[in-house]
Amino acid sequence: MQRGKSKYDYISYKWEFPGGKVEGGEAYEVCLARELNEELGIEIVISKLKYFMLVEHTYQDFAFEVHCYLYKLDSREYVRRVHIDHRWLNIEKLLELNWALADVPVVEKLIKEHL
Repeated sequence: MQRGKSKYDYISYKWEFPGGKVEGGEAYEVCLARELNEELGIEIVISKLKYFMLVEHTYQDFAFEVHCYLYKLDSREYVRRVHIDHRWLNIEKLLELNWALADVPVVEKLIKEHL
């Protein structure tokens, strides 16, 4: 997903994987299911998520951790509600995008393990 303009120039218009902030003590998997629905109108089966990795990243203005999961979608249909662009890519094309720095370790691991 491609971000729009941000108050932080260093993440404006960068590409990132869908997801978001945990709300009210929800489990990471529940958060991901909620965010996918909010951002893309995608419904997932939480029990089919496969944990992939943890990324801890510090930007100059904030820090956070991202719990990453793999999931095989039954359909590529979606409704883009938040970001300005979206692409379905084969793994070998991931490096063609200008990724947010926090997402780069995920891209690198996907390429290393799945090419």
